[in-house]
Amino acid sequence: MAKRNAAGNGTIRKKTVKRNGKDYVFWEARYTVGTDPGTGKQIQRSISGKTQKEVAQKLKAATVALDTGTYIAPSKMTLGEWLDIWQRDYLGGFTVASYSATIRNHIKPALGAIRLEALQAHTIQNFYNTLAKDTESRSALSPKTVQNIHGVLHNALKQAVLNKYIHSNPTDACILPRKEKRQITPLDEADIRKFLKAIQGHPLEALFTVTLFTGMREGEVLGLGWDQVDFERGIIRIVRQLQLQRGGGGHYIYAPLKNDRIRSISPASWIMQLLHAHKAKQAALRLQAGALWEDSGLVFTNEVGHHLAVNTVFRQYKAVVTSIGRPDARFHDLRHSYAVASIMAGDDIKTISSNLGHATVAFTLDVYGHVTDQMRQASAQRMEQYIQQVLSQ
Repeated sequence: MAKRNAAGNGTIRKKTVKRNGKDYVFWEARYTVGTDPGTGKQIQRSISGKTQKEVAQKLKAATVALDTGTYIAPSKMTLGEWLDIWQRDYLGGFTVASYSATIRNHIKPALGAIRLEALQAHTIQNFYNTLAKDTESRSALSPKTVQNIHGVLHNALKQAVLNKYIHSNPTDACILPRKEKRQITPLDEADIRKFLKAIQGHPLEALFTVTLFTGMREGEVLGLGWDQVDFERGIIRIVRQLQLQRGGGGHYIYAPLKNDRIRSISPASWIMQLLHAHKAKQAALRLQAGALWEDSGLVFTNEVGHHLAVNTVFRQYKAVVTSIGRPDARFHDLRHSYAVASIMAGDDIKTISSNLGHATVAFTLDVYGHVTDQMRQASAQRMEQYIQQVLSQ
């Protein structure tokens, strides 16, 4: 016999069905969610459970949601199916390429088969924890990589909430692994002199020099186009980065900037003059290559205009820094060297943060705080000398 629930907005009944010759007993509630505009008939949904109490609670939650306008109809859409829709209809440009590898290689294999509405925070948390642990089949991913994967999944589910496919974003409750703060090893003034001397006449001299004195990331300098260099105004616009696509068979893609922060920088005039000279050298190479030249529009290319490979740049850079006694220096340390030199030169931290493309000034201070601490100590020492000088007169 059907039983009216307390609110009177649905019915609960006990049901028995036969499966493989056995009787299975469960409770079911049916409730009305609206009216079909075409036929005028009521649209009904059902909820089932093992006990009457369980079904009554589910029915109450559904009727409250209907009354408050927060009801979301049950759906069989899986997370994998939603990710396909999200990539196709809600992402564009560089973002599709940069996110697709993360979805394909990490999120879909682990979570793709789960129904979107059944995805729980603890399931996602377990996924993150597994990524961060060593297994027999693969090495643990770095905290930074796990955070990047979280960013993709979070954004996809955020749109699902806006579309009213789910009530809330389960990734909001997840705890991410903390990034380990890595000690930076910039080139000091003596190292920079040796470095500049070592790269004189080197095929990548211009690339190394521009990176050192602008603080651009490796992908940003490799993806820099001539249309981004304004010689008349002395400005470089940084709008994209060239990246090796993971799992893409050695293919390169133009990806969005980190933090999606397009920026303009004003390098020293000496750097702009160097770029002008480099452009003339590239024009000569273009004439020499003839029909073999690839019109990529990039500032830094090989002898036939093709973009440079990350591995090639790495090998050439490592050979140079090893020759000057700094084999530990990473290519990214050229960026750190620029930042430290800017701070020591007295540039304000906000300008430095903007030039580097950091999300916040606080992040810049966190990375280079030791440099500002040294400057404060040096300032205190200078003030002490001044005070002692005044007192001695």
